[in-house]
Amino acid sequence: MKTPTILIVERNDAFREKLKRFLLQQGYQGIASSNKTEALDIMQYSVIHLVVVGSFAGGRDSMQIAQEIHRLNSAIPLIQITHEGTEEIAIAALKPGMNDYFKQPVSFEALAASIRKCLSGLSFHASAGMQETSRNAISDAEKFVGDCLPMREIKTYIGKVAQTDSNVLITGETGTGKELTAELIHKNSPRKKNPFVCINCTAIPDSLLESELFGYERGAFTGADIPKEGKLKRAEGGTVFLDEIGDMSLYHQAKILRVIESKEIQRLGGKGNIPLDIRIVAATNKNLEEMVLEGRFRKDLYYRLNVSNIHLPPLKQRKEDIMVLLDHYIRELNGRFGRDIRGFSGDTLEFFHAYDWPGNIRELKNLLEAVMVSTHSPWIMFHDLPERFRNRVIDGRMFSQDEKDRLLAVLLSTRWNKAESARKLNWSRMTLYRKMERYQIIQPKSSMVACP
Repeated sequence: MKTPTILIVERNDAFREKLKRFLLQQGYQGIASSNKTEALDIMQYSVIHLVVVGSFAGGRDSMQIAQEIHRLNSAIPLIQITHEGTEEIAIAALKPGMNDYFKQPVSFEALAASIRKCLSGLSFHASAGMQETSRNAISDAEKFVGDCLPMREIKTYIGKVAQTDSNVLITGETGTGKELTAELIHKNSPRKKNPFVCINCTAIPDSLLESELFGYERGAFTGADIPKEGKLKRAEGGTVFLDEIGDMSLYHQAKILRVIESKEIQRLGGKGNIPLDIRIVAATNKNLEEMVLEGRFRKDLYYRLNVSNIHLPPLKQRKEDIMVLLDHYIRELNGRFGRDIRGFSGDTLEFFHAYDWPGNIRELKNLLEAVMVSTHSPWIMFHDLPERFRNRVIDGRMFSQDEKDRLLAVLLSTRWNKAESARKLNWSRMTLYRKMERYQIIQPKSSMVACP
């Protein structure tokens, strides 16, 4: 094991040395830099576990330093120390991915606590390569189905984000797997042995949300005969998943913001504050940036939540994963229902690829389950699909497809037989391979067999 190394980027000589001495007293190794160029060189050639960025030229240069460090390695925690403490400065600090910020005069006790939290759970190996492997390892990855390039990149990023304690905002359409992503972050984090509590912000009436989140004392209101622990406290030491955070009222947004900033809660009817140790992962299918501009979502809460961002693409943008998803869910459903579905007809696979899947992966899984309930054949034919799907075919042809769509549809219907696909498309095999390379189409490792 190796002592954590912290990079200090501060132009003031006296304060820079003071910070370095403080870090040494806390048991850390400190590397000090007075300018951006030197700091970025250190980042390139040294193993750094955390960066403390001071104030430069009224804050403009420090924001640029933070942004460039974040681009180099988004997994490294960043802490800002600023000479100003307004809301605008706080929001600006959190934009480039800052984990925390402090204003001068800084409380060294609070700074030490923030550093410990940022570094909690990180492994400090002797080599950068070993450190990166440790961060990127992700368990239960088989549940996160997808082999396309964007999904591989998301899996890698989940491995990095999980090892930090930063707040995470997951965005994406309904049915893209936001809750599963949150679970994977928790299961691969240092908090994995503690609770994972999911709170659906749309399922709890606004009038009850406060008592559900914070709990209440006996006699707080009519019917409160016994005290109740809130959901936030039930997640102590673990992770809270705030699903559909975009549907939360401005009043309760302010309450959540206070929890994030103070790390304390107060039960309804209670007099004292209760300390809280949780990590927050939030998700939404809405555009929070637009909601901020329209005044429907708090700007300061948005930047507090959006320290790390994971955007899940809709299924229509990753259709090369359809075969992998079909294979995964057919195996799962075969086990659940005791069936032996072996594959699909070519026109069924062609339809699966042509369809836009507005309900995304959830819609695909629900369709397969509905078909499995109604048919007893080992092969799923096009006429086995529910009528609402069959009606999407007009005069025997699918809805319009672009070249990439047509190529993928033919590859699916021929079970990735390149020679047969080229013949059906009236292309040479070299043209087919060039098109596959152009559109970054990669054959899945596991392909569902289609019936002849």
